[in-house]
Amino acid sequence: MNISTNDIAAISPYLRQISMPQSVSHKGQNGRILIIGGSSLFHGAVLWSAEAAAHIADMVHVSSTIENNDIIKSLKTMWQTGMVIPQKEISHYASEDSVILIGNGMMRVGEEGEYTKKIVHDLITQFPDKQFVFDAGALQVMDPHWLTLLHRKAIITPHQKEFQTLFGVDIKDLSMDEKENTVNKKAREFNAIILLKAVEDIISDGIKTVKVHGGNAGLTKGGTGDILAGLVAGLCSTSDPFPSAIISSVVLKRTAEELFTIKGYWYTVRDILSSFPGVFHSLVHHS
Repeated sequence: MNISTNDIAAISPYLRQISMPQSVSHKGQNGRILIIGGSSLFHGAVLWSAEAAAHIADMVHVSSTIENNDIIKSLKTMWQTGMVIPQKEISHYASEDSVILIGNGMMRVGEEGEYTKKIVHDLITQFPDKQFVFDAGALQVMDPHWLTLLHRKAIITPHQKEFQTLFGVDIKDLSMDEKENTVNKKAREFNAIILLKAVEDIISDGIKTVKVHGGNAGLTKGGTGDILAGLVAGLCSTSDPFPSAIISSVVLKRTAEELFTIKGYWYTVRDILSSFPGVFHSLVHHS
C-alpha cells in the first residue's frame, strides 16, 4: 500500500489506531519510555530522541555514558521534561517503563561499542516482554536473531546501510518492488517491524507493507532519524507498533514539507522538534 503525506483518506485508518490521552487519565498513563543512547563522540542524538518522545509520552527517562549524562544534566535548563538516570539503574527503569528505545548515538567500535552490544543483548534477554525500538548504533552491533527472542515484535528503524549491516543484504540499488519484498521478508523472518528510512519509507511487519511518500532533502541532516525514533517510541508507548511506525513516518515527512514552505531546505533539527506537534495535531483534527 502507498501513502502520501497529503492523502488524509489513506492516513486516517492508521491514525485512528493511535491512542489519544483521555481526559480522565493521570500522570504516567500516557506512556513511559526509557531511552538509552549517546556516547563520548555523539552527544546530541539521545537528546533529540528524548525531546521528540517527551512531546508524546508522560515520562521519559534517559541514560547515556557518564560524559553524556553530565552534558544532558547541564542542558536541564532547556530540557525539563525528562529524567537522566545512571547506568546502574537501567534495569530498574526498564522493568517499569513501557517502551525501551536504544541505540541513538551509541558507538559500534572500541570499548563503547562493546558496551552497546552487551547492553542490547542483556536488555533483550532480561526483558523479552517489553516493546523495544532499536535504532542507529544498536542496529550496527546486534545479531538479528536476537529479535526472535522477544515476545513482542520490536520496531527497528534502519537506513539502507544499517539494513545491510544488520541483515547482510545490500538493497541500495534494488528496484522499489525488490526493496519492498526484501523488507517484508526480513520482517517476517526475524519477527520484527521494519521502518526502512529512505526517500520513500518502507514499513513492514512481515504481513502488511506500507510505503510512505513525501518529505524532502532537508531530512538528510543528522538528527532527523533520532527524532523519528523518538516519535516511534512515543507513539508505541500507548498504541500498536505498526500504525505507530507509519504515523511517525508521515508526521516527520509532513513536517519537513511544511517547514520547506517557510525555510526551504535550510531548516534544522530544532525546527522539526518545535513544529511536528502542530503538524500531528492538524492531522488528528482533519482525519
